[in-house]
Amino acid sequence: MTDALPPCPDCGSAFTYEMDALLVCPECGHEWSATAQESDVIRDAVGNVLEDGDTVTVIKDLKLRGTSQVVKVGTKVANIRLVPGDHDIDCKVPGHGQIGLKSQFVKKVTK
Repeated sequence: MTDALPPCPDCGSAFTYEMDALLVCPECGHEWSATAQESDVIRDAVGNVLEDGDTVTVIKDLKLRGTSQVVKVGTKVANIRLVPGDHDIDCKVPGHGQIGLKSQFVKKVTK
């Protein structure tokens, strides 16, 4: 066992091991791909994992291309949807409508 292997995403066990192309948890039996885990996770500016339906706050004034409008710092955006691509968040920003945001410019709001 090496320290480089991530813990089990289901139960959090640190006793994971590699079997062929998969990582396996001996405690709960969960199997997952190490490469898919790293590429599928979308994180906010401070490293929190984002999921569909989360609420985020904009951490920087963002100019909207093609307009003179600006999404101000501190704007809360509810019910985000994660999508593949450069702008990995689809959402409705109050006062601006449907917009694609980059996850590096938002912070997850914890309840």
